Formats: sequence, C-alpha cells, structure tokens
Amino acid sequence: MRTARNILLSLVVLFITIGCKDEVKSVVQQSTDPKTTPTMLTTDITTLVSDSGVTKYRITSERWEMYDECDTPNWVFPKGIYLEQFDTALQVEATFECDKAIYLKNSKLWHFIGNVRSSNTRKEIILTNELYWDQNLKKVYSDSFIHIEQPERILEGFGFESNERLTTYKLKRPMGIFPVDEESRKSRAAQRDSLNTLQADSALTLQ
Repeated sequence: MRTARNILLSLVVLFITIGCKDEVKSVVQQSTDPKTTPTMLTTDITTLVSDSGVTKYRITSERWEMYDECDTPNWVFPKGIYLEQFDTALQVEATFECDKAIYLKNSKLWHFIGNVRSSNTRKEIILTNELYWDQNLKKVYSDSFIHIEQPERILEGFGFESNERLTTYKLKRPMGIFPVDEESRKSRAAQRDSLNTLQADSALTLQ
C-alpha cells in the first residue's frame, strides 16, 4: 500500500514539474521586433523637451511611440501632434500641427505629414501637406504645395525653405500673391485642393 502511494505521489510531482517547464518555455520563446514594437508607448501626453539642459519645445499628442532599439531610432506620433517651439525666454516663436509626425533622433529631423499647419510670431499661417524641420541645420523646408496666409495677402507656390522660426522664408516656385478677403480666400482654398503642377521662372523670398 505504501509503495503504491509513493508511486502515485511521484507521478503527480512529475506531471506538475512537466507542466511548469512547458509554461516557462513558452514565455522564454516569445520575442519582439524592435522595428515594429515600441520600446515605450505613451498616450494623451503634454511634455516639454530639452536639449543640453535648455527647454526647446512642448509636445501635445494623443499617442507617442518610441523606437529606440531599431536601426534608426525614432519617435512616431501616428495620431498627430501639436508642437510649440520656444526661444531662450521660453516664449513661443513657432508652432507645428499635423495628422502624423516622425522624429529621427540621431539626425534631429522632424517630418510632419498631412494637413500641416505652422505659424510664427507675426501671425502668419503656413499650410502644406508635408514639411521637414532639420534642427541641426536650423532649417524648415518642403517640396510640396505651400499656402501662406499673411495679414494682408496670400502667397502660394511649390517648394519652401525657411529658418526654424519661420520668419525668413522662400517660395522656390511661386504661383502668385493674392489679396486677403473672404471671397478670394474661398476661391484659393478650392483651387488648392486640386492643384498638382506649377511652372514658374523665379523664386520668391520674404522676410
């Protein structure tokens, strides 16, 4: 009787041990792809970003994905972003807003995508579908169609280069300059939706 009981107990311990080993094995085998799996994910955030101890800008976004382990470390904001850029006195000198944004950490390059809206301290509004901000070169640029709303006129064209404060900029292939009124604004908005080509002889530089 005692021998049979010992055998039964040994079998129970063996089955439990085998079950535990299988469970641990399945966990160890799990792996993640650093290119598709963020090392950190944050939702509904508003945060200040500093560089060399100096506060550079503020980010507001519904979703922030960090990919620090991939070949090209980057941040992705798949649901859009609102970014305020500060001067040394922490005053807002430029803003960027878009449907999606990507930041390449090593090259310090921002890529704003979809319904990009930027503004400067002169209350000028810059609209486009794609915009880059190179922090190393301190330059903002785009090859897409650009619509610029100034207090007294509207500028349109293709290709854009600016300082990072958006106060001195150039339209590479300008379409024209238009007066600001409600009718002309509506007309230009309708044309902007269908524009995809432009031919021009000279660039237009403003500051």
